[in-house]
Amino acid sequence: MTGQDWLEKDFYATLGVPKDADAAAIKKAYRKLARTWHPDQNPGDAQAEQKFKEIGEAYGVLSDPEQRKQYDGLRAMAGGGPRFASGPGGAGAAGAAGFEDLFGGMFTGAGGGSRVRYSSPGGGMPGGGFEDILGGLFGGGMPGTGPTGSAGFQRSAPAKGGDITTSASLPFRSAVEGATVSLTLERSRSMTVRIPAGVRDGQKIRLAGKGQPSPSGGPAGDLIVTVHVEPHPVFAMKGKNLTITVPITFPEAVNGATIAVPTLSGEQVRLKVPAGTQSGSRLRAKGRGVPGKNGDGDLIVTVEVAVPRNLSKDAAEALEAFAAASDGTDPRAHLAAAAKG
Repeated sequence: MTGQDWLEKDFYATLGVPKDADAAAIKKAYRKLARTWHPDQNPGDAQAEQKFKEIGEAYGVLSDPEQRKQYDGLRAMAGGGPRFASGPGGAGAAGAAGFEDLFGGMFTGAGGGSRVRYSSPGGGMPGGGFEDILGGLFGGGMPGTGPTGSAGFQRSAPAKGGDITTSASLPFRSAVEGATVSLTLERSRSMTVRIPAGVRDGQKIRLAGKGQPSPSGGPAGDLIVTVHVEPHPVFAMKGKNLTITVPITFPEAVNGATIAVPTLSGEQVRLKVPAGTQSGSRLRAKGRGVPGKNGDGDLIVTVEVAVPRNLSKDAAEALEAFAAASDGTDPRAHLAAAAKG
């Protein structure tokens, strides 16, 4: 994505959020639009595919605090419009409504022939300010020592090519196990990228040298891929571990039991539930989490006691007998004492 793209594209409008939207609002808007325009939901629809790409580009910039800051600054400086056009002088002259409008505010001038004042200790061209700003924007050199071009101007080092930002949406299983995805970049350029196992939702992957070529013979920019992981109906990922919540019956919680728990691979593991297990307790299945070079993560199992909604007559009578046989201890008694503290 080029600087010209930033000037011409309103990423806030693309996501349908205001310019002061926080990160959570931007992420929520992206996820909603991504679900609507995802190619899997619109097979064969080129317009939906383009819309999904534009949404990903917008989110890739606005979800990165540094890129968002640069984007906002560039569009504010340019008035939110496209690149400045040439004026009556043709391509070699900056137009009266372009260059001067863009930079007039920087030097206390307002365009239309207003003067720019310089001040420097020795007179003449100032040692900092105008040339620092323009040199940084256009890569131009300033008078000095070292390798020089015409008129004694020092040549700056070749500029690095621009970075390209894009996004990729992965099914949960592919994010856990790792996957190779094909990305379509600007100018219909495609690229195959390897996504490592255990990638997190919102994580950015930087591929050095895969961005835009340098216009002055310097190194190419980088490709930055923001990965979005689709949720799974059963599992979630926390670092190297996978998590799952499993219901158990009241008798299993009281007396203890051995239960079968599904894993992401499709197999089942058998875990022992100790007698007297409380709802919310955690069990661990080692090596059943995210695969990694330094060892696999674990599967963390949270058990919840399932409360039946409808009891048979016999079950209800048995429960009444259990309540009558209990010692009558109030499990909430400690809360009242603690609340007074």
